[in-house]
Amino acid sequence: MQTTRGTALSRSLGGAAKPSRHGQRHARWWLTLVGAAVLAGIDQATKAWALGALADGQTIPLIGHAVRLHLTFNGGGAFSLGTGATWFFTAVTLAVIVGAMIALPRLASWPWLAVAALVVGGGIGNLADRMVRAPGVGIGQVVDFIAYGDWFIGNVADIAIVLGVGLVIVLTLLGVPPFSHRTDDDAPHLGGETPA
Repeated sequence: MQTTRGTALSRSLGGAAKPSRHGQRHARWWLTLVGAAVLAGIDQATKAWALGALADGQTIPLIGHAVRLHLTFNGGGAFSLGTGATWFFTAVTLAVIVGAMIALPRLASWPWLAVAALVVGGGIGNLADRMVRAPGVGIGQVVDFIAYGDWFIGNVADIAIVLGVGLVIVLTLLGVPPFSHRTDDDAPHLGGETPA
Protein backbone atom coordinates (compact mmCIF):
# COMPACT_ATOMS: atom_id res chain seq x y z
CA MET A 1 0.00 0.00 0.00
CA GLN A 2 2.79 2.38 0.97
CA THR A 3 4.77 1.51 -2.17
CA THR A 4 1.77 2.13 -4.39
CA ARG A 5 1.04 5.42 -2.68
CA GLY A 6 4.67 6.51 -2.95
CA THR A 7 4.82 5.58 -6.61
CA ALA A 8 1.64 7.53 -7.34
CA LEU A 9 3.01 10.51 -5.44
CA SER A 10 6.30 10.38 -7.37
CA ARG A 11 4.47 10.21 -10.70
CA SER A 12 2.29 13.11 -9.65
CA LEU A 13 5.26 15.24 -8.64
CA GLY A 14 7.20 14.29 -11.76
CA GLY A 15 4.31 15.18 -14.02
CA ALA A 16 3.76 18.51 -12.29
CA ALA A 17 7.43 19.47 -12.49
CA LYS A 18 7.75 18.92 -16.23
CA PRO A 19 6.18 21.66 -18.34
CA SER A 20 4.10 20.63 -21.31
CA ARG A 21 5.36 20.90 -24.85
CA HIS A 22 2.59 23.36 -25.58
CA GLY A 23 3.70 25.56 -22.68
CA GLN A 24 7.36 25.41 -23.73
CA ARG A 25 6.53 26.43 -27.28
CA HIS A 26 4.50 29.38 -26.07
CA ALA A 27 7.25 30.44 -23.67
CA ARG A 28 9.99 30.48 -26.30
CA TRP A 29 7.61 32.07 -28.83
CA TRP A 30 6.85 34.95 -26.48
CA LEU A 31 10.50 35.30 -25.43
CA THR A 32 11.54 35.65 -29.06
CA LEU A 33 8.78 38.18 -29.70
CA VAL A 34 9.85 40.21 -26.67
CA GLY A 35 13.42 40.22 -27.97
CA ALA A 36 12.22 41.38 -31.40
CA ALA A 37 10.06 44.10 -29.82
CA VAL A 38 12.99 45.35 -27.74
CA LEU A 39 15.19 45.55 -30.83
CA ALA A 40 12.51 47.41 -32.79
CA GLY A 41 12.03 49.78 -29.85
CA ILE A 42 15.75 50.52 -29.60
CA ASP A 43 15.87 51.11 -33.35
CA GLN A 44 12.99 53.60 -33.26
CA ALA A 45 14.37 55.35 -30.16
CA THR A 46 17.78 55.85 -31.77
CA LYS A 47 16.15 57.12 -34.96
CA ALA A 48 14.12 59.62 -32.94
CA TRP A 49 17.35 60.79 -31.28
CA ALA A 50 19.07 61.13 -34.66
CA LEU A 51 16.19 63.17 -36.08
CA GLY A 52 16.65 65.65 -33.25
CA ALA A 53 20.40 65.67 -32.73
CA LEU A 54 21.58 65.42 -36.34
CA ALA A 55 18.87 67.38 -38.12
CA ASP A 56 21.20 70.33 -38.77
CA GLY A 57 23.37 68.19 -41.05
CA GLN A 58 26.29 67.84 -38.65
CA THR A 59 28.50 64.77 -38.61
CA ILE A 60 29.72 63.28 -35.34
CA PRO A 61 32.82 61.06 -35.67
CA LEU A 62 32.84 57.98 -33.44
CA ILE A 63 35.90 56.15 -34.79
CA GLY A 64 37.51 58.76 -36.99
CA HIS A 65 36.16 58.60 -40.52
CA ALA A 66 35.46 54.85 -40.25
CA VAL A 67 32.28 55.17 -38.16
CA ARG A 68 30.35 58.43 -37.98
CA LEU A 69 26.87 59.67 -37.15
CA HIS A 70 25.24 61.50 -40.04
CA LEU A 71 21.52 61.74 -40.75
CA THR A 72 20.13 60.71 -44.10
CA PHE A 73 16.93 59.19 -45.50
CA ASN A 74 16.81 56.06 -47.64
CA GLY A 75 13.91 55.23 -49.94
CA GLY A 76 15.59 52.08 -51.26
CA GLY A 77 17.30 49.01 -49.87
CA ALA A 78 20.79 48.31 -48.62
CA PHE A 79 23.47 50.64 -49.97
CA SER A 80 20.62 52.91 -51.13
CA LEU A 81 19.90 50.62 -54.08
CA GLY A 82 16.50 50.69 -55.73
CA THR A 83 15.40 54.08 -54.43
CA GLY A 84 12.56 54.10 -56.92
CA ALA A 85 11.19 50.72 -55.80
CA THR A 86 10.27 51.41 -52.19
CA TRP A 87 7.06 49.39 -52.42
CA PHE A 88 9.13 46.34 -53.43
CA PHE A 89 11.32 46.58 -50.34
CA THR A 90 8.27 47.13 -48.15
CA ALA A 91 6.66 43.96 -49.53
CA VAL A 92 9.87 41.93 -49.16
CA THR A 93 10.36 43.09 -45.57
CA LEU A 94 6.76 42.22 -44.70
CA ALA A 95 7.11 38.78 -46.33
CA VAL A 96 10.31 38.04 -44.37
CA ILE A 97 8.66 39.04 -41.09
CA VAL A 98 5.57 36.90 -41.77
CA GLY A 99 7.74 33.96 -42.87
CA ALA A 100 9.84 34.16 -39.72
CA MET A 101 6.72 34.31 -37.55
CA ILE A 102 5.27 31.23 -39.26
CA ALA A 103 8.52 29.31 -38.82
CA LEU A 104 9.01 30.44 -35.22
CA PRO A 105 7.05 27.64 -33.44
CA ARG A 106 9.11 24.99 -35.28
CA LEU A 107 12.58 26.42 -34.67
CA ALA A 108 14.67 23.82 -32.90
CA SER A 109 17.38 25.72 -31.02
CA TRP A 110 17.96 28.95 -29.18
CA PRO A 111 20.46 30.25 -31.78
CA TRP A 112 17.78 29.91 -34.47
CA LEU A 113 15.32 31.69 -32.17
CA ALA A 114 17.94 34.46 -31.87
CA VAL A 115 17.99 34.63 -35.68
CA ALA A 116 14.22 35.09 -35.68
CA ALA A 117 14.39 37.82 -33.03
CA LEU A 118 17.12 39.72 -34.92
CA VAL A 119 15.44 39.47 -38.32
CA VAL A 120 11.92 40.21 -37.07
CA GLY A 121 13.05 43.05 -34.80
CA GLY A 122 15.18 44.65 -37.50
CA GLY A 123 12.49 44.14 -40.12
CA ILE A 124 9.82 45.76 -37.96
CA GLY A 125 12.12 48.69 -37.21
CA ASN A 126 12.60 49.53 -40.89
CA LEU A 127 9.06 48.57 -41.87
CA ALA A 128 7.72 51.08 -39.35
CA ASP A 129 9.64 53.82 -41.15
CA ARG A 130 8.25 52.80 -44.52
CA MET A 131 4.71 52.77 -43.18
CA VAL A 132 4.63 56.04 -41.21
CA ARG A 133 7.27 58.38 -42.62
CA ALA A 134 7.14 60.68 -45.63
CA PRO A 135 6.32 60.60 -48.45
CA GLY A 136 3.52 58.13 -47.66
CA VAL A 137 2.29 54.79 -46.38
CA GLY A 138 4.37 51.92 -47.73
CA ILE A 139 6.83 54.24 -49.47
CA GLY A 140 8.25 56.08 -46.47
CA GLN A 141 11.98 56.74 -46.28
CA VAL A 142 14.02 54.85 -43.69
CA VAL A 143 16.03 56.94 -41.24
CA ASP A 144 19.74 56.09 -41.51
CA PHE A 145 22.41 57.72 -39.38
CA ILE A 146 25.35 55.34 -38.81
CA ALA A 147 27.93 55.93 -41.55
CA TYR A 148 30.59 53.31 -42.21
CA GLY A 149 33.41 55.08 -44.01
CA ASP A 150 32.35 55.97 -47.54
CA TRP A 151 30.57 52.65 -48.03
CA PHE A 152 27.05 53.04 -46.72
CA ILE A 153 24.86 54.52 -43.96
CA GLY A 154 22.58 52.35 -41.87
CA ASN A 155 20.76 52.11 -38.56
CA VAL A 156 20.24 49.77 -35.60
CA ALA A 157 17.66 47.71 -37.52
CA ASP A 158 20.21 47.11 -40.28
CA ILE A 159 22.76 45.92 -37.71
CA ALA A 160 20.22 43.44 -36.31
CA ILE A 161 19.36 42.10 -39.77
CA VAL A 162 23.04 41.72 -40.74
CA LEU A 163 23.76 39.90 -37.47
CA GLY A 164 20.76 37.63 -38.11
CA VAL A 165 21.92 36.78 -41.64
CA GLY A 166 25.46 36.22 -40.39
CA LEU A 167 24.18 33.87 -37.70
CA VAL A 168 22.22 31.93 -40.32
CA ILE A 169 25.44 31.41 -42.28
CA VAL A 170 27.37 30.28 -39.19
CA LEU A 171 24.64 27.87 -38.06
CA THR A 172 24.35 26.43 -41.56
CA LEU A 173 28.12 25.87 -41.78
CA LEU A 174 28.05 24.20 -38.35
CA GLY A 175 25.22 21.93 -39.45
CA VAL A 176 22.77 23.14 -36.80
CA PRO A 177 19.27 22.33 -38.16
CA PRO A 178 16.67 25.09 -37.95
CA PHE A 179 13.70 22.77 -37.45
CA SER A 180 13.10 19.97 -34.96
CA HIS A 181 11.66 16.60 -35.93
CA ARG A 182 11.37 15.37 -32.33
CA THR A 183 7.98 14.71 -30.77
CA ASP A 184 8.91 14.92 -27.07
CA ASP A 185 8.48 17.83 -24.70
CA ASP A 186 12.10 18.93 -24.53
CA ALA A 187 13.00 22.58 -24.95
CA PRO A 188 15.36 23.72 -27.73
CA HIS A 189 19.10 23.81 -27.13
CA LEU A 190 22.22 24.68 -29.10
CA GLY A 191 22.36 21.61 -31.32
CA GLY A 192 18.68 21.46 -32.12
CA GLU A 193 18.21 18.08 -30.42
CA THR A 194 17.81 17.33 -26.76
CA PRO A 195 20.19 14.86 -25.13
CA ALA A 196 18.63 11.68 -23.78
